[in-house]
Amino acid sequence: MSKSIALAIEGLSFSYGNQKALDDINFKIQLGECTILLGPNGAGKSTLFSLITHLYDARQGHIQLCGFDIKKQSCLALAKLGVVFQQTTLDMDLTVDQNLRYHTALHGMSRKLATERIQQELERLNMYERRFEKVRQLNGGHKRRVEIARALLHKPSLLLLDEPTVGLDVASRKNIVDYVHRLAAEENIAVLWASHLMDEIYANDHVIVLHKGQIKANGTVNEVLQQTDTVSINDAFHYLTRGQTA
Repeated sequence: MSKSIALAIEGLSFSYGNQKALDDINFKIQLGECTILLGPNGAGKSTLFSLITHLYDARQGHIQLCGFDIKKQSCLALAKLGVVFQQTTLDMDLTVDQNLRYHTALHGMSRKLATERIQQELERLNMYERRFEKVRQLNGGHKRRVEIARALLHKPSLLLLDEPTVGLDVASRKNIVDYVHRLAAEENIAVLWASHLMDEIYANDHVIVLHKGQIKANGTVNEVLQQTDTVSINDAFHYLTRGQTA
């Protein structure tokens, strides 16, 4: 497998009893590439993320993170992964610094290295001056910044974002979208971003449209527009999902 491939999924299927949630999913994400995962509710996005993060065990198909098999080499594979879930997982009664230090301890970092990484990530997100504030004192956008900082502390190759801007105001949302796109380009990190907001897609992004457990489109923005003979990603999405809303 190419060293530039951060995530490779081959022949992935998953069912809840007799209900098939994913049906023969295949795609790859390169380092430095921002891939937006679109799909209506019930399309299989959450199931896919649960399999990539190994919360669920895939019985059919293969998932590799930077060449490491998620089932056979779980620790090595998951060490390459940073995750921001849709629902916040920060401890509200701890400070920003305490939340991040707990994460660095889980990854076995020395106190010195942890201090350096925390400062680096918080400064990049303009949150360093607020490191001793309790998380519950932060607004939604600033909590998201802390979660993104936490996901990057161990220098992952793939950043997984599950609708991280849900509920944020327009300015906070734009700041996070801009930051993640810059991060992919400048730090050579692969990003898989589940979203239902079309304005979070940039012209040079990769787009995957998931519908009823199947991939309906997989390519650059221009390729998806050509495939569907449409002029906007919003039109392409509705064409591929036959009018169902995200």
